[in-house]
Amino acid sequence: MQEQLLSVKNLKKYFPVHEGMFGTGRKVVHAVDGISFDLSKNEVLSLVGESGCGKSTTGRLILRLIEPTEGEIKLMGEDLCKVSKKRLKELRREMQIIFQDPYASLNPRLTVGEIVEEPLTVHKIGTKAERREEVAKLLQKVGLSPDVMRRYPHEFSGGQRQRIGVARAIALKPKLIVADEPVSALDVSIQAQVVNLLKELQEEYQISYLFIAHDLNVVRHISDRVIVMYLGKMMELAPVDELYKRPLHPYTQALLSAIPMPDPSKRDRKVILLEGDIPSPISIPPGCRFHTRCPKVIPECKEAVPPLSDFGNGHTAACIRANEWA
Repeated sequence: MQEQLLSVKNLKKYFPVHEGMFGTGRKVVHAVDGISFDLSKNEVLSLVGESGCGKSTTGRLILRLIEPTEGEIKLMGEDLCKVSKKRLKELRREMQIIFQDPYASLNPRLTVGEIVEEPLTVHKIGTKAERREEVAKLLQKVGLSPDVMRRYPHEFSGGQRQRIGVARAIALKPKLIVADEPVSALDVSIQAQVVNLLKELQEEYQISYLFIAHDLNVVRHISDRVIVMYLGKMMELAPVDELYKRPLHPYTQALLSAIPMPDPSKRDRKVILLEGDIPSPISIPPGCRFHTRCPKVIPECKEAVPPLSDFGNGHTAACIRANEWA
């Protein structure tokens, strides 16, 4: 039994939307709508789903970069929504983020050395000389020469900039890193290098990752478990091999059917095409949120909200018909 690092219970985030000429009409965007999961120490848990499903919002909520509307976020047993500002700052040493855009996330006015050193400076770790020595070691860890410390972000390629972002994220040796689409802006060959780097660092520093992505090939390579999200809700949760071999939710089945197959002998696989667009998170459809696009919909799907049901081996799915193909 692995030791638990993070526990999320009934997490919600609603963004108010004001309508009308004077902004008198008021509705809410259901960005994240009551999700619960746990993350063990040294585990990689991936969040997948189409754009707008709430993946990135979930990551930012966990780091308290945005405030939750409701719910509980416990890191090492402490509720991040209830701790004092002083304690939250202390806990920030244990959780970091790697952003999607490796250029926008780096301050163009700072040198690489200053960017990587900044977390150490904020938390008052070591002397100036000790911090510079640590920065040199961190740059070597991510495959860069210490000689780049005096250079600026615009002098580097996308892959190199993301390595700088990774060095900054591991500077404090955190227990949790939220990786928000960390390779989606990179070339395919560079993606593999960065993913392998993240795996190596995980083994060395015993880091847990909440890995947010839409590329299911990358997810399969790095994950221990996978959560499939749709319109702010969890549709399915399973160990990675279990999910890819036995997807139970029609939405997961559609996502997996669309993965490009490099082997020509397997290209006869049927791709499940979803019709229509994702409903607006302002106007959530009744019943199962996926029923407006589901190829296996029945009348009951439009009435009751399906709970996450347990199908064994840590596999849960929110579909009333999942028993038919479990």
